[in-house]
Amino acid sequence: MALEDTHLDVLQNIEFAIVSVYRKQSTLRDLDVMRALDALIDVYRAEARGHTPKDISLPEPEGTVFQRVKEMCELRLGRQVAPTRIQVPFEGDKTASDILACLRKIRRSAERWNKRGGRQGYLQFVSEFVQ
Repeated sequence: MALEDTHLDVLQNIEFAIVSVYRKQSTLRDLDVMRALDALIDVYRAEARGHTPKDISLPEPEGTVFQRVKEMCELRLGRQVAPTRIQVPFEGDKTASDILACLRKIRRSAERWNKRGGRQGYLQFVSEFVQ
């Protein structure tokens, strides 16, 4: 079964977090998103292996993307309560391995759309599908 079939809700939640930053910071580039995703992949890969993730410090706007996506991931892991203003569809708590797979999938998508559409190709593409 494809990742989109089993974790579509998580993929959508993560992309919502990314697009929410883009809508407030229109100068955000795909490269900024990819760097933030790379850092998050490192964090959740360490966790999936049972290691303590190292502290991450990213410049802006990468740091904002990192923080928003991490908050969403923590929410999906059941470690954080959703603010009342955020409506998140839940199909149960996920594991660090689930989150890691979703982050990798989105990272590949960002790279693919960046190659096709330029500096903001991914962001422009995904924005069409996120409300």
